[in-house]
Amino acid sequence: MSAPLTGITILDLTHVLAGPFCSSTLQDLGARVIKVERPVTGDDTRAFPPFVQGESAYFAALNAGKQSIALDLKSPADRATFDALLARADVLLENYRPGVMERLGYGYDTLRARHPRLIYGAVSGFGHSGPDAAKPAYDMVVQARGGVMSITGEEGGPPVRVGASIGDIVAGMYLAQGVLAALYARERSGEGAKIDVAMLDAQIPIQEHAIAIATATGHAPGPTGARHPTITPFSTFRASDGFFVIAAGNDALFAKLCATLGLDPADPRFATNALRCENVHMLKRLIETVTLEHPVSHWIATLDAAGIPTGRVQNMTEALADPQIRARNMVLPVTPRAGGPAFTAAGNPVKMSTLPEIGNRPPAPRLDGDRQAILDWLSRPA
Repeated sequence: MSAPLTGITILDLTHVLAGPFCSSTLQDLGARVIKVERPVTGDDTRAFPPFVQGESAYFAALNAGKQSIALDLKSPADRATFDALLARADVLLENYRPGVMERLGYGYDTLRARHPRLIYGAVSGFGHSGPDAAKPAYDMVVQARGGVMSITGEEGGPPVRVGASIGDIVAGMYLAQGVLAALYARERSGEGAKIDVAMLDAQIPIQEHAIAIATATGHAPGPTGARHPTITPFSTFRASDGFFVIAAGNDALFAKLCATLGLDPADPRFATNALRCENVHMLKRLIETVTLEHPVSHWIATLDAAGIPTGRVQNMTEALADPQIRARNMVLPVTPRAGGPAFTAAGNPVKMSTLPEIGNRPPAPRLDGDRQAILDWLSRPA
């Protein structure tokens, strides 16, 4: 049994998060990823804490199993090596500002003429078109500008960044989708394609309820804390010893919740989801009058038994130890090199009948650590 992308080679010039997240996703599906890094310093995340024996846990988790070669694309000798890699690659990924690859002589139009089957994937802050294409951006910039920060946090509080780097991660996901679609199309046409993903663009479609509210009412929604603004009850609730969530997403579940908590199912203030949203604060008080009487563990067991979606609010240490997450192979050890540090990485969330599960990840590469192996591969006939 082989993975779906076995035999596909990714030439990855990206650094930090969006691009490496994309290449990690493709690697999980079987692709070989050759990471082309800057000489001396390499990927910026090699310098990101926390460190174990001087090595970055952030870099190790995101780049486990990839190969590394350090190339200066302004050096004639390194350009010759890069050209040889391009001739063997199926996909090129880059996350430079628009125009950088053109100045280096490796823009899409140039590469398309030389390598018509090559798939060129680019991820940048604002994309390769539009008035702000040349501007720099990081995750926080696109979370702010894309509207996400305006709906995150508590009502009346300052704007809050989402705790995960969704500006980068969502863009990396969309880039991976584009690459997969281009690989599929190439099987029919024989031609590659360019995929241009902007981090800012990727923030818009993930805000489905905010788009609906803003366009239908003419008013921009604000932050609602942990509560969903268009479904009630769908929020965090206090127990005697902490927080848990209740997600009663329809009338039938709300009726079950009322029966479970001893609330009045005929209360006209809560007869429909729309009315529950209008009276959300009153409903929350009524629910918490009950839930504050017992600990979280009691309510998880009680609501589970009633078939009502619920969950404990877990920190990351608790989440990584969650039996369900462990059962799905979502926490993997990164195999240490001899004498090297041990790290942990996320597993592959894409479960396929044709994709073998793995029990560990190979170590992340040392900077330029695979040069000789890559050069030996290039010296062999394609």
